[in-house]
Amino acid sequence: MPDSPIAPTPYEVLGVDARCSMDELRRAYRRMLRETHPDTGGVAVQFHAVQAAWDTIGTEVSRRAYDSGASRQSPSSASGASGSTAHAGWAPGEAPNRRGTRPAPREYGSAGVAERDEYLRLLADWNPAFVGAPYAATTVRSAPAPLRRVLAKALAEEATGYELSNLGIGFTIWHGISTATSAPGEPNEKLDHVVLGASGLFAISSEDWGGPVRLRKGELIGAGIGDAAPVNALTIRARYLSRTCKVPFTAALVVIPDGASDDSVALLGSMRGIPTVLVQRSRLGDVLRRGLGSAPFRGGAEVFDIRTRLSAGVRFA
Repeated sequence: MPDSPIAPTPYEVLGVDARCSMDELRRAYRRMLRETHPDTGGVAVQFHAVQAAWDTIGTEVSRRAYDSGASRQSPSSASGASGSTAHAGWAPGEAPNRRGTRPAPREYGSAGVAERDEYLRLLADWNPAFVGAPYAATTVRSAPAPLRRVLAKALAEEATGYELSNLGIGFTIWHGISTATSAPGEPNEKLDHVVLGASGLFAISSEDWGGPVRLRKGELIGAGIGDAAPVNALTIRARYLSRTCKVPFTAALVVIPDGASDDSVALLGSMRGIPTVLVQRSRLGDVLRRGLGSAPFRGGAEVFDIRTRLSAGVRFA
């Protein structure tokens, strides 16, 4: 997850200002090594993060490359003044080619569009000077955490959308479904993705909290999650759409970047009557094709009926 906009920068990992001198950087690195080393009571994950941070900015050359964004740009994106070019992995562009030759699933809506628009709006409010290069490495790294979270969310949805596009012709996918309502107590949000196939009907949330997450009492926790309750929020929205369109969800899936949890697939429990599963992104296709082990529908006619109900009832954010 080192390429996440919301992940701590090397400077944040080492506890220094990005404008510090190389001497200050070296002292901070040595101090953090002592504090995080497992032999002195530290945590191995933090110790390795400190080493990775030093590898990224520990020399004048590597630090200049990181600060300019050159260390994370592809050759095709390296144009214009240093530090003002778009980050190769953060800027919007053409969707990557689908894998294989299998016919594509039916898809409606677009993944990550609402978050992209929100990020640009927030960026303009925060500092209009950055609007001309919204995805430059220097722009994103200097932006406040709430802005970087919005961009990370957009990227997570787009990455999940790519995985879903490779499911095949037997699936129907909706992206960016509005669950907004004026009714008290109902969600004023959206479902990132809904996937329908012979294996079931799935509500999916695409997330990137910039660091590892773990389970506690049926909910996900982690430094980047804060006080939020993502599993509860997802199931509330799934139940809302279930009532609105009169369709039964097989499961709710929280999709996270590879490596963000100890297990690539983990059953979180059942919330509001819907089984919830944590899935690392590269395993998403396997989970959706296999389902949860039991036949969710009585036959193709039921799948057709659910697709018809969703197509009639879905509204996009």
